[in-house]
Amino acid sequence: MFNFLQSLILRPLLSSMIALRALRRNKLRSVLTALGIIIGVCSVVVMVSVGNGAQVRIETEVSSLGQNLLIVFAGNRRSGGVNSGLGSASRITLEDAHALKREIPDIAGLSPEVSTNAQAIANGKNWSTTISGQAPDFTTIRNWKIAGGTMFSEREVRSAAKVAVIGSKTANELFGPVNPIGKSVRIKNTPFVIIGLFESKGAGMGGQNQDDQIVIPYTTAMKRLTGDKYPRLLSIQVVSADRMETARQQITSLLRQRHRLAPDDVNDFNIFDQKELSDKVASISGIITTLLGAIAGMSLLVGGIGIMNIMLVSVTERTREIGIRVAVGAQAGDILMQFLIESITLSLLGGTIGVLAGVGISKAVSLFADFQAVISPGSVILAFSVSFAIGVFFGFYPARKAAKLDPIDALRYE
Repeated sequence: MFNFLQSLILRPLLSSMIALRALRRNKLRSVLTALGIIIGVCSVVVMVSVGNGAQVRIETEVSSLGQNLLIVFAGNRRSGGVNSGLGSASRITLEDAHALKREIPDIAGLSPEVSTNAQAIANGKNWSTTISGQAPDFTTIRNWKIAGGTMFSEREVRSAAKVAVIGSKTANELFGPVNPIGKSVRIKNTPFVIIGLFESKGAGMGGQNQDDQIVIPYTTAMKRLTGDKYPRLLSIQVVSADRMETARQQITSLLRQRHRLAPDDVNDFNIFDQKELSDKVASISGIITTLLGAIAGMSLLVGGIGIMNIMLVSVTERTREIGIRVAVGAQAGDILMQFLIESITLSLLGGTIGVLAGVGISKAVSLFADFQAVISPGSVILAFSVSFAIGVFFGFYPARKAAKLDPIDALRYE
């Protein structure tokens, strides 16, 4: 029983104490050896956090476009691969928009869009902003709440009323802390009454500030501001995610019918699917994150080679000590365990410090940059596990070499 406890507890404990004492004797060398693992683990945590943050940022911007979103816009008609030219460019009409909303039950909301940039003048100030002509469904499609006042109605769209709903950024630039509801804003010499204020939504796709805009009825924009006869695009919200493909096919069929396209004619319009963009973004972001992690992981490999190199030097330096230990009764397994524990300790020490440094740098990136790094528990666990594996893998050969030393030769070694 005593021999069993000795082999199970006492010998490993003794080997651990000798290994830790050896590391303490060479503090500077131990720290420098662990530095490679520290840098590697830190790099992996930071790179993966930054990659995850970029993925979340892009997905948030895509989702800010709306839920279950299809966007229909005109495209030049082609025949036999030859562009028909600008004069024959196709158009999406308001009649198309009305027909789609009337005849396709899977459409929950539809908003023709007309947009322009213009100077908005109010309260003795002027501000260059985006003027967006939309339908009342715009708030539902974009999942954008009204902070004060109300959205314009279909009746105001039909009458091309001079009413507007203003974004929080534009409101702040023109009115400061004053409530803009009921105030007047002049756009291209046309006065508009502000009837609503959007909640702040932040940056959208491309980093453009979504709060810096004024939304008016699309009929008003076409009649009084842009002179356009056709909307730039149609934003369509489908009733549910599982009906997206069905709705897309129905929209395609109806528009082809309305545009009198022959069966062998290509579509003279395009349909953008938000889900396709979201999937592509997620795929590309995942590849980039993996690539960044792999590049950072190379420094872990370098750190492991550094541990092996130092452990080989340590075996050579302590050859006589190994011989003495064997002479007084230490077994080959004890020597193997001693040097393996030294290697694993260096790796785990480096991994712990590296994880803490990586988390700290990721927090600093989120704090000082206009970017939110997302620290993944999985990346932390992975980096720490890899550092442990490196300690075992790169420490085994030096430990095995030490365990196989001939005690007679080791005692004679100077």
